[in-house]
Amino acid sequence: MPGPTIYDVATAAGVATSTVSRAFSTPGRVSAATREKVLAVAAELGYQPNPHARALLSGKHHTVAMVVSDITNPHYFELIRGAEMRARVSEYTLLLVNAEESPRVEWEQIQRLAPAVDGFLLAASRLPDENLRQIAVQRPIVLMSRELPGLASVVLDHVEGCRQIVAHLSSLGHRDLVYLAGPRNSWMAGTRWAALKAAADQVGLTARRIGPFTPKVSQGGAAADGAVNAGTTAVVAHNDLLAIGVMQRLAQRGLRVPEDISVVGFDDIFAADVCTPGLTTLGGAHADLGRAAVELLLTAGTRGPDDQPRVLLPTELVLRGSTGPVA
Repeated sequence: MPGPTIYDVATAAGVATSTVSRAFSTPGRVSAATREKVLAVAAELGYQPNPHARALLSGKHHTVAMVVSDITNPHYFELIRGAEMRARVSEYTLLLVNAEESPRVEWEQIQRLAPAVDGFLLAASRLPDENLRQIAVQRPIVLMSRELPGLASVVLDHVEGCRQIVAHLSSLGHRDLVYLAGPRNSWMAGTRWAALKAAADQVGLTARRIGPFTPKVSQGGAAADGAVNAGTTAVVAHNDLLAIGVMQRLAQRGLRVPEDISVVGFDDIFAADVCTPGLTTLGGAHADLGRAAVELLLTAGTRGPDDQPRVLLPTELVLRGSTGPVA
């Protein structure tokens, strides 16, 4: 026997079916008294709103998609946790998508999901700027760890963070550093290099860039060999995974960290504190980044096209055993 329908609730409550729909999907558009009456009648009849029907009536799916460049990177764990917690508070479901460090996969997944979600959180997107603007025409989007004029974004302050890294290495007597760059199409890789170079120039350090490298432990060997050949005393890797791979390779070559080479990473993943030596790294409140991104996405409808905020969150240089004075 079929259960009660929205029409049954509307008849019993003495209101229109559209009012019943709004009471469930957009409660702010009906009075508190009317909503309480509708909910009471629905509970008495045992009515449960069909999520697909609600989406058709309201245009809202109460689902947002979060696309991450590489789901195996522990850096994203806290971002995902913060985003999921904030979405749940607003009764939204967070759908997770792995782009596999591939712009093609990222684009295909977004186009496939666009009709079924209310918006996208794009974490470290590898897509070209023009593709991001195309998506923004289809659905609201918020960029995480990337910026593009005209689009809302949430980023950590890596300019100040890189200044802290350079100041730390300079205080230890290093006069030279090598940046082991991330993927060629990574906005963050370019931002970090520019910030490191500017900070190094200010204090009289020589900064060189090697790469690009895929930001994984497995790429650390090639990155470490390049740094050794460059004759540097300090290495700044694109992320912690690459930095850990670098330290493993340096140990294989009989080089000591930090006595022979100091190593710095980015992200402060959990492994940074348990590797040997502990990894000096630039971290930040990544869960806050996820929460702020969802907040911007859920309020996108209240802003005009020229009012797309840029949220800048602070970074923190976490000092551990992988950096030390020049021998």
